[in-house]
This record gives sequence, structure tokens and C-alpha cells, in this order.
Amino acid sequence: MAGAAGPAAGSGAAGGDGDDSLYPIAVLIDELRNEDVQLRLNSIKKLSTIALALGVERTRTELLPFLTDTIYDEDEVLLALAEQLGNFTGLVGGPDFAHCLLPPLESLATVEETVVRDKAVESLRQISQEHTPVALEAHFVPLVKRLASGDWFTSRTSACGLFSVCYPRASIAVKGEIKQYFRSLCSDDTPMVRRAAASKLGEFAKVLELDSVKSEIVPLFTNLASDEQDSVRLLAVEACVSIAQLLSQEDIEALVMPTLRQAAEDKSWRVRYMVADKFSELQKAVGPKITLNDLIPAFQNLLKDCEAEVRAAAAHKVKELCENLPIEGRETIIMNQILPYIKELVSDTNQHVKSALASVIMGLATILGKENTIEHLLPLFLAQLKDECPEVRLNIISNLDCVNEVIGIRQLSQSLLPAIVELAEDAKWRVRLAIIEYMPLLAGQLGVEFFDEKLNSLCMAWLVDHVYAIREAATSNLMKLVQKFGTEWAQNTIVPKVLVMANDPNYLHRMTTLFCINALSEACGQEITTKQMLPIVLKMAGDQVANVRFNVAKSLQKIGPILDTDALQVEVKPVLQKLGQDEDMDVKYFAQEAISVLALA
Repeated sequence: MAGAAGPAAGSGAAGGDGDDSLYPIAVLIDELRNEDVQLRLNSIKKLSTIALALGVERTRTELLPFLTDTIYDEDEVLLALAEQLGNFTGLVGGPDFAHCLLPPLESLATVEETVVRDKAVESLRQISQEHTPVALEAHFVPLVKRLASGDWFTSRTSACGLFSVCYPRASIAVKGEIKQYFRSLCSDDTPMVRRAAASKLGEFAKVLELDSVKSEIVPLFTNLASDEQDSVRLLAVEACVSIAQLLSQEDIEALVMPTLRQAAEDKSWRVRYMVADKFSELQKAVGPKITLNDLIPAFQNLLKDCEAEVRAAAAHKVKELCENLPIEGRETIIMNQILPYIKELVSDTNQHVKSALASVIMGLATILGKENTIEHLLPLFLAQLKDECPEVRLNIISNLDCVNEVIGIRQLSQSLLPAIVELAEDAKWRVRLAIIEYMPLLAGQLGVEFFDEKLNSLCMAWLVDHVYAIREAATSNLMKLVQKFGTEWAQNTIVPKVLVMANDPNYLHRMTTLFCINALSEACGQEITTKQMLPIVLKMAGDQVANVRFNVAKSLQKIGPILDTDALQVEVKPVLQKLGQDEDMDVKYFAQEAISVLALA
């Protein structure tokens, strides 16, 4: 690219008349040809500035041909170029000249790098909307045909994404040609092309006339769904949703269901996984009658599939499936046809399957009501709370609010406690972190007495955890608990325990006291902060560890706005002034910053 000739920056840019207002444009144009990739990238990102300076005519006659000729560059430069050109219509003279942007984008749509091709197709789709129907047939449709019949698979895959944008506004004769090209791509020799065609089949179906969907799209769908490559077959499952949405119940039953039944039992687990993953969309698309007759039996098979990934994907959809069932008769269907399979999954050998189920199973409580929840779901929840996999226990605890609405949490509290304690002391710090985040929710549901009796000590223990992220989360947790239970509870239960840590031999724990005071001061209000917390902070200003001292300065800055003017002037100011003379640079810096923020100078 470095040697390519570009648009001249001479008379039109940094002109000979001494006007150097366009000098930066000359630099940008030179940078388009620079050896340095970063400079070329910067220049491409400012392409609109260059185009504005050159004017619409020179952009069309010089800049665009130059860009088209030099599409042999680093992928990141090409990606930026493809993105820029999508918004370029105004810079080449408006919709009448939008076709001028097609040559460079056509070249970009054939490059090897998928990301660049996809961006070029996205920009082409954008520009197609700006063509008049006449210009579309004169310039855009020929481009699609060239791409669709290109020698390289790259151009043919790009063409697949362009049929749906030019079909609606084409004439009847051209529509026939477009359909013919799409048909040939669906049976292309290269799997990558068939894959691209399968991924765009549903989108193309939506812009076709209903008769064409039945006579042309459905046969293509059937062929792609029985392709030798599983990567093509699984994309046909996605198309199934779009096609089913367009057809009547009778047509779905006759034209789509045989293929969908086949996909749900495909020999490749990836295809079955896709059916499980798209289950809710399929259910909505085919309607309640076909769901009961066909999809529920298919779902049962997916829940007991031999591949764990398929079972996990199906387990994730249990709640959505149940919610989407018609309300009349829903309870019976779930109890008789879904619940027996769910019970099996609770003791599945794969932890991902159990974890997937645990993330949604609580949602069934609201659907099945109090009696069924107590009799059938509660034993499952209790079993999952004792599961050896921490993610399973966490997922149950994180969704407790669903059960609380239906049966109240007391039913679970005795089993909850051991599960919470185990998670709170789990060897993996991320598990401990996750349970801390659910503590305010749990506290609100279990009530203050249960919390004080059983969980308070856990919350305090987290403050001295050896992982900083846990100590930080525990501090934030205390603040949320105070907001939930009120300042009186904080004064009697939390604040005394936090302040005791100020004398801990470990300086990290002393610092945690300061972090807690920062978090609690706002929730506790002026009186508790001034009477109970401030004296401890001021006393810690004499700590032998510099890290503690500069955190004292930061804490005083944080709690300063809550204190009254007397306390600030009489108690805080002298301490900050003393810290401002500290031998440690950081202590000095934070003390002076606090003095200036609190306006105590």
C-alpha cells in the first residue's frame, strides 16, 4: 500500500495560495500510504474528514478509486475502512451517487478475514436502503450476482447476507433471478457457503411471498436440515423458527415438523443442542397444539439426552417452556410430563447440568403454586442445597426470592443454613464472593432475628478474609445490611464489632475497619459517626504503618461531609495538619488532599 498513488493533496489541499487550513488533510492523505499500520489506521478512521475536505466530486473520482485499488492491507485497517464506507453516502453526493461506494465494498466483501467481510456486508446492507429501485437493479443487484457467482467461497458467503435487502424492491423478473442465485448457494459444493446460506435462510424467507416460502424456501430448508455437515444442519434449526412464524398450523405440521422431529433426534449432539437452545422460540413459533403433541415428547428426550451439553441446554429452558404453556392444563402437563424428568436431573452425574437446572428450577414455584411446591419441589430444592457442587447450591440460594413469594423461606431455613455456611467457607474465593452478594437478599427474607442468630458472625468473619476482594465485598455488604435493618441495629450489632478490629495486630484488618467506617458512616448518619466512629479514626492516625495512616486521611475526607463544623474544626483539622507533616510522602499527599477537599486550610 505504501507505494500506491493516492488523491493528490496539492492544489486542493495545502494549496499554493498560502492557505494552509487544509494542511492536516494532506497529512492524512499521505498517512493512507504510510508504511506504519497504525498511521494508516488512524487516517482511515478520519476518512470522513478527508472526504469533506476533498468535496463530493474529488471523493468520487479520486479517493474512492484510490481506496478500491489499495485493498491489500492489514485486517484491522480493512475493518475500519468497511465500517467507514457504510456511512459515506452523504460524502459522495447523497443517494444518487450511493452506487459509487459499491466497488470498494465489493472488494472488501471478498477478503479472507471473516470479520472484515461481515462488516463490508453490513455496510452494503445499509447502503442498499439508500438506492432507488432503479439504481438498485442497475448497480446493487449486479454486485450481488457477481459475489454469488464468484470463484472464491469468500465472495459467495458474503452474497448470502445481501439477498434479503434487495429482493423486496426488485421487479418480478429480477426477483426470480435472485431466488435462483440463492437456491444455487444453498446447494454449493463448499460447506462454508451452505452454512452462510442456512444462517440467512430465515431472514430471506421473511421478505418472500408466502407461496414462494412454501414452494421454494421449505424444500431448501429440508435439504439443509439433512446436509452431510452438522454445522449446516444446526443452522437450519435457527431458520426453522423464522419459517414456522410465517406458516399456518396445517402448513407447519405438514412442511416443518417432519424436519424438526428429525433435528431433535439428529445423530450429532450439536444439532440436538441447537434444538434445545432454541426451544422457547420454536415453542412460540409452532403454537400450543403442536407443542403438546410434538415438542413436549422431544423435550423429554433432550432432558435425558446422552450428551451432558444437550441436557444442560434443555435444563436451562425448563422454566421458559413451562411459562409458555397455555395456562389451562399447564399444571397437569408440568406435573405429569416435565417434573419426572426434572427429578432425574437433580441427581445428574454432570455438574453443569445440575447447575443449569438449579438456575431455573426455583421459577417453577410461582407456576405450580404453594401445595405442589411444598410437596414436589421442596424436596428437590433441599437436595440441591446439599449438592457437592458449589455452583448448584449458589444458584438455588440466588433464586430464593421466587420460593419466598410462594411458600415463605422458613420452610427452607434449616437446610439453607448449612449450605450458606459451607459456601461462606468454600476454598474458592469466587464462591465466597458470590454468597456475600446474596447476603442482603437473604437477610431481608430471613428477618433480623434469624440473621443475628445464625449469619451475623459469618458477615464479620468475611471482613478478615485473606483475599482483598472478599474483604471489600464484605464491607459493602455491611452497608446494605444497615440500609435494610436500620441504624439502631447497626449501632447495637455491627458498629461495636467493626471498631474492635481497630486494635487488631494485623494492619490489613485495621485498614478494613477504616473501609467499613467509610461505608457505614453514610448509612448510620451524623450522630453515630461523630460519637462512635470518629474517635477510632482519629486514634488510628498514630498507627505505625503508613498505609493505615494515609487511609485515615482518606477516611476523614470521606466522612467529613457527614460531620458538623465543630467536629471538623476542633477534632479533624489538627489531625489532618499533623498527617500533612508526616515523613511518608503518600500520607502527606492524602492528608493535604483531604484538607483542601474539606476546605480546612
